[in-house]
Amino acid sequence: QVQLVESGGGLVQAGGSLRLSCAASGRSFSSGARGWFRQAPGKEREFVAAISWTSIITYYADSVKGRFTVSRDNVKNMVYLQMNSLKPEDTAVYYCAAASKLTTQNDEYSNWGQGTQVTVSS
Repeated sequence: QVQLVESGGGLVQAGGSLRLSCAASGRSFSSGARGWFRQAPGKEREFVAAISWTSIITYYADSVKGRFTVSRDNVKNMVYLQMNSLKPEDTAVYYCAAASKLTTQNDEYSNWGQGTQVTVSS
């Protein structure tokens, strides 16, 4: 079982930047992927970004392409989401998740963090 803890959320003005971090502990998938999802009030959880174990392959939702960058440090068991040019519509609780294979489907991720709130003011 992988335990995940997100940090780095907060309040930022539109156009600003935030860097989310996700610390993993416990048993780690030897070839596991990591994903970021978000859920805004009244909306379903949606895919944001994902990264393969080797960091060679990354996926992004169309809404964040060119603005967000996912990365990982397997030595430190960390995953990051650099968010630039933030927009009010990026406001949501952001979740880190772990899966045995790279996927954009949230039901294929077996481990989830508690989430961190990101609020973008206009």
